[in-house]
Amino acid sequence: MPTAIVTGAGSGIGRAAAEALLDEGYQVALAGRRAARLEWAKARDSALLVPTDVRNIESVRALFAETRNAFGRLDLLFNNAGIFTRSVSLDEVPLDDWRDAVDTNLTGAFLCTQEAFKLMKAQRPKGGRILNNGSISAHTPRPMSAPYTATKHAITGLTKSTSLDGRPHDIACGQIDIGNAATEMTSKMSEGVAQADGSRAPEPTFDVSHVARAVVYMASLPLDANVQFMTVMATKMPFVGRG
Repeated sequence: MPTAIVTGAGSGIGRAAAEALLDEGYQVALAGRRAARLEWAKARDSALLVPTDVRNIESVRALFAETRNAFGRLDLLFNNAGIFTRSVSLDEVPLDDWRDAVDTNLTGAFLCTQEAFKLMKAQRPKGGRILNNGSISAHTPRPMSAPYTATKHAITGLTKSTSLDGRPHDIACGQIDIGNAATEMTSKMSEGVAQADGSRAPEPTFDVSHVARAVVYMASLPLDANVQFMTVMATKMPFVGRG
């Protein structure tokens, strides 16, 4: 039975992906800062609930140790945990907001990737797959989103470096870039989102289950094949040609 860790598994994309992996027959360690948010999976026999703060190295190490002890190995890490920050002009971004975004969106993914590498290199058979939740903001920013956009651009660099450093160890790494999946984090998009021309306009969303299916597909490939980058987005959202 394949095994996985999903960070940010308490809600939204993380929960949808974890549910899909469980349905696909994976044993899944669900990581999230708020233990109560993980309770949805309590009745699933193949689910391991591990309250985790990905910003904290000791918490991350504990997550991977519990996963190894429970499942014996790790086949998949989905680096999904992330936050938005307040929508303000770059010159008005509080330093605490910047640090929160970097610590959660980037450092958290880096720490989890490090621990995944250690497990995947040592286990037999060695290897595994790491999927990073990028964002279409990893390619094109929204107005007033400097901390989030900068961290998501950095995730693309982490994805590429992970792919390169993982090659000798049969560790594959890919990135899924998502645009406007319908979750709690995007619930206000119907009320209007800042556009590049200074206006605000509502934007369409799409069912998060399609993201979950994409994650399952990327995870299902043999380690000699890889989806390096995949974009899943609302067809009519203003991304292509943004600005």
